[in-house]
Amino acid sequence: MGVPDVIPIRHEPDYRTRTIGRWQGGQFFASVTAAFPEGWSGDDWQSQKRWCAVLHHFEGAGRHLDSRIRFTGTTADGEGKAIAAARRLLAEWLDALPERQYQDIAIAPFAIRFEGALFGLVLEEDEEEHEEEADRVWAEFYPDGLGFYAPWDGEYDT
Repeated sequence: MGVPDVIPIRHEPDYRTRTIGRWQGGQFFASVTAAFPEGWSGDDWQSQKRWCAVLHHFEGAGRHLDSRIRFTGTTADGEGKAIAAARRLLAEWLDALPERQYQDIAIAPFAIRFEGALFGLVLEEDEEEHEEEADRVWAEFYPDGLGFYAPWDGEYDT
């Protein structure tokens, strides 16, 4: 089984995909997550771990339309404060979506960069040999760290 054009993502009300669904304009994936700039290094990870509110919009068929991303602080600035600010902001954005319904979605892979960090649903390929060729490819949702794979049923690994 090859990678589908749109990747199903299961809505789990009490877990990592609790804020995904459909609205009048199509589909959405929203989260509060931490992002590290690509290529960061060093011991000062607390100042590199940036918390943000993220709202990705997709057309009804799953093609990425746009994204709203706002960093609200770093772990070094106070992780609890940064997360709380991101949650408040995300709640405002979600409340503004007309006819919002939380439910399963299916979206096409996409990638964007925001202030040096990767966001998106990116196809990855394992270089190692696998018994099944389909096991070599998966889709990773960045920076949330959700992995989707065959049989492409919407379930994910963290």
